[in-house]
Amino acid sequence: MRARSYKFEQAITNSVLLLGLMALVELVDFLIPFPLDVFGIAPRTVPGLLGIAFSPLLHANAAHLLANALPLFFLLIVLHSNPRYRPMQALAIIWLVSGFGTWLIGRGGAIHIGASSLIYGLVAYLICAGWWIRSWNSAIVSVLVLVAYGGIFYGMLPQKGPISWEGHLAGAVAGWWVARRNLA
Repeated sequence: MRARSYKFEQAITNSVLLLGLMALVELVDFLIPFPLDVFGIAPRTVPGLLGIAFSPLLHANAAHLLANALPLFFLLIVLHSNPRYRPMQALAIIWLVSGFGTWLIGRGGAIHIGASSLIYGLVAYLICAGWWIRSWNSAIVSVLVLVAYGGIFYGMLPQKGPISWEGHLAGAVAGWWVARRNLA
């Protein structure tokens, strides 16, 4: 029982640390006169490659951050609660692959920012993990994630406006690819 309690505490700690970093970046962005959003992903440009590392930390405003924070918090807890998911490795690779995918397919002339690519990647990863891990626990998590977040896959479809459907698509593909690579 103690080990399970420790895993849950560690999952919450890791989730809070990442979200705290995102909040700190948003606060700095608010306080300084220079917009940090320029460090997002600028597709198919050399400076835009820097955005692969920074875009999930950047948000357009506090409302954008809050919209991403709650689902990301729960998904990170689920990811970190099972060591078979290889949480740190999975998160790092989803972060990089979804960023590179956005850099490749994103609309030119736009700066892509926000943690939604991570959210889409984690949803796809956790759903696929239920198939490749083949345990009751991962299958139940997979179904619960699909029921809770399955509707977000609509956001991967091309649409007009400021929302980066390309980041959503790249995130979901990254999540599937990482699950297949790590767990199959």
